[in-house]
Formats: sequence, C-alpha cells, structure tokens
Amino acid sequence: MIEVKDFCKQYKSHIKGNSFAVKNVSFTIKTGEITALVGPNGSGKSTIIKAICGFHYPSSGQILISGNDEKSIDISENSEKSMELCGYVPEITALPPDMRVIDFLSYVSKLHKLDQNTAEKRIEKLIKDFELSDFINNRIKILSKGQQQRVSFAQSLIHDPPNLILDEPVNGLDPAQIIAFRKYVKELGKTKAVLISTHILSEVSALCTKAFIVINGKIKPVKDLNNIEQEFMGAEK
Repeated sequence: MIEVKDFCKQYKSHIKGNSFAVKNVSFTIKTGEITALVGPNGSGKSTIIKAICGFHYPSSGQILISGNDEKSIDISENSEKSMELCGYVPEITALPPDMRVIDFLSYVSKLHKLDQNTAEKRIEKLIKDFELSDFINNRIKILSKGQQQRVSFAQSLIHDPPNLILDEPVNGLDPAQIIAFRKYVKELGKTKAVLISTHILSEVSALCTKAFIVINGKIKPVKDLNNIEQEFMGAEK
C-alpha cells in the first residue's frame, strides 16, 4: 500500500525564488487497486512518482509505503527500504547500453539479493511474460525503443515487489504490445498496489480502478472513469 499525506515539494530558484512543484497532495493506493495520475507534461506527476520511489524527499508531508507485512515505512527515514518495496518503470529507460539483456536481469537480481535459484526462476518467467527470448542475448543498445521498454518493465518485477510504479509505461509499445501490457497489468493489479502516471486518457479507462487529475501541482479525484475526458477538460479551466 502507498499513502501520500499532504505531500509538498518546493524548489528554490534564483529567478523565481521558492516555488512549489506539488502542493498538499494526498491519496492512498491499496493492494488490489490500479490507480492513475493523469495530467499534462509538467503538471507534477513525475515529482510525485519520484518521491514515492525515494529519489527525493518531501519538503513537507509524508509518504508511507508498506509491503505484505503491512508495516508502513516513511521514505524520508528509509528510502532504501522503500525502493525494495516498489518496482519502478521510468518514462525514459535508463538501461546500461553495453550489457546483454540476460546479464542485466541477472545483475538486477543480485542487487535485490535474490538467491540463484529464485533469480533463475524469476528471470525465466519474465522472459516468457515479456517475450524477451528473441533478443535475450543482445546488447541493450541495439534494441528498439519498445524492446527496451519491455526490458525495463521486466527488471522492475525481478524482486516481486508489492507495489509497482509505472511512469508513462506504454511509450514505444506497438498496438499489440499495448493490449498485452493492459492484460498483464490487470493481472498484477490483483495482488499489488499499482500506480500509473500517464497523459493518455484511454489508458486510464481501460486499466484503472481509480484516478486523480494533476494540474499545476494540485490533485483532484476523478469521479467517473468513463467520463474522464470531460472531467479532465473541466479541471484544466
């Protein structure tokens, strides 16, 4: 489960002075829910996502993350533990270009301190789930954008985290892969807390159980996912 409580992120600028990227944001994502943050570029979605993943801390407020034992940890007090409890797929893949795919997945499994038997089983399953077998021995730098996205998705699940964070996850995927992605995420959403950041409204209605609109660093719940386009247009005014 992920709990965001009155989260604010403030930055200092020599030109503008202190300014808020995100202000007074609160929401909860429970296990078994697929939740979307929807908004235009620069609205604050990535600021929220990166804070949940422990890449930066709140200026004020709290972000609490819990695993299967339901014991919550505050990311400001233990960011390394929060990274263990989350799988993260960034908007722009950050993969080592000269590594082979299989070597990279093995490396990630070691970072998460998986024993060899568990790592081999997880990697074997992920190769099948994401159809990586045709390029598993290729170097990452020669892969297409869609192939790299699939590798990035696979690495996020190596340690079977209870929470999954997806930042613009369908970037680079073709239509058939998007359909497969939706099916896979829906299955994951039965046992994990899933947070998706996107600006594609059709993905929200196709995938999610609830959503929030992020505009200028502030958040508003979506009342009806089937009417999200109208709610989004209304929130922008």
